Amino acid sequence: MTVPPAALDPLNTAVLTITCPDRGGIVAAVSQFLHNHGANILHSDQHSTDPAGGTFFMRMEFHLAGLDLARDQFERAFATVVAAPFGMEWRVAYTTQPKRMALLVSRYDHCFLDLLWRKRRGELNIEIPLIISNHDDLRRDAEMFGIPFHVVPVTKDTKAEAEAEQVRLMHEAGADFAVLARYMQILSGDFLRSFGRPVINIHHSFLPAFVGANPYRAAFNRGVKLIGATSHYVTEELDAGPIIAQDVIPVTHRETPDSLMRIGRDVERQVLARAVKAHVEDRVLVYGNKTVVF
Repeated sequence: MTVPPAALDPLNTAVLTITCPDRGGIVAAVSQFLHNHGANILHSDQHSTDPAGGTFFMRMEFHLAGLDLARDQFERAFATVVAAPFGMEWRVAYTTQPKRMALLVSRYDHCFLDLLWRKRRGELNIEIPLIISNHDDLRRDAEMFGIPFHVVPVTKDTKAEAEAEQVRLMHEAGADFAVLARYMQILSGDFLRSFGRPVINIHHSFLPAFVGANPYRAAFNRGVKLIGATSHYVTEELDAGPIIAQDVIPVTHRETPDSLMRIGRDVERQVLARAVKAHVEDRVLVYGNKTVVF
């Protein structure tokens, strides 16, 4: 049997994510529906917080080559036949429609450049329609990657106006989510509500143990033995949103504050990249202040 060329296209796929009350028959119903309409399941992951009355999570990736319905027809049918009877919150994301990521940065360039490089290398299936900064320092780097760079200065007196302008720019660019690549401003609740889309942040894992302007100096003074980083979704409660990714690296007494900072920034790059990749691939399902990351 000859496999049609479309069947070999790795981009001709979709991801279905589901959250619903756990009960018997969910996996069977979803699988049967996809089978009935010619979708070939490639990967399937599921998790239940408690089989007896808990919450059920599923991520199912499937190939679209044999689908017998147009996408809008497929989604309407799934909503009626499967989602409604099981009380599902669900969505379908298509690989041919890359998510559009707004990138916010201040002056530190390590996470910023790492994401741009990974996008260029094809490691992240995203589009970056704009970069926003409260400083002009990284404009040249943005221009090297051909991405529009917007400077929106932020002061205590102009914060509300600046945030409104940032949200306007992101909406105008059609951003699906935003990443704070060491953007050194605290976002207000008004910003998050007005933007209305996920925002991902990265910070060193010393918080709240080592707060302030120089956490690596404070960590050095305490003789820490682990350097880490945390990436999470942003909520109104500072640095307390649902965690997507974390990592640590052992360090010794031989480190200096500068070497601790270099190690820390390397961890930050890797953790943020993992978090963004998981979000882009629809591997993160949020419930309460936690996440399931498939």
